[in-house]
Amino acid sequence: MHAAPPPFQAPPFGQQPNAGGHPVGAVFLGLFASVIVSLLYSGLMLATYKDQSLTTAHTLYLAHALVNGAIVGCLVGSVAHRSAGAHVGGAVIAALGAFFGFTNTVPLIIAESQSPSAIGDMMEADPFLPAKAWWNNEFDGGVDWFSLLGLLLAAAAAWGLAYLIGNRRRRL
Repeated sequence: MHAAPPPFQAPPFGQQPNAGGHPVGAVFLGLFASVIVSLLYSGLMLATYKDQSLTTAHTLYLAHALVNGAIVGCLVGSVAHRSAGAHVGGAVIAALGAFFGFTNTVPLIIAESQSPSAIGDMMEADPFLPAKAWWNNEFDGGVDWFSLLGLLLAAAAAWGLAYLIGNRRRRL
């Protein structure tokens, strides 16, 4: 004779059952994907910067931020499932990927347009030139709001997709 299984018992002290997934692995996978997307963006900008208008450059930056956030969010959500910490980590990584995708392009363009030794001169004169180029509006002065919008797009896309995909998984 078989005994009936015991009824489901909730974990003590209000703890939630393990939602599964691998939050740390998800964040590292998101980091790896963000680096690859940022390198592709830097290569695209290096190949096309001479033929771009300001509108095209802003559009490509915002598209890069959105794609970076979407890829990171999908990976984090599918690997980490319901881990809120991994969702936030993916949002931070996507925003950093958008930032570094742009700032890594600046030394590449300097090296291609002048010479590779010009990067050393830039590092001696102003090592934060790429970050200043990301932040400053060259035409009107002040802040380039497209830069901040890119960070917001990347973070929102990553967190939103990670949340949606992670919560769509069935509880085991």
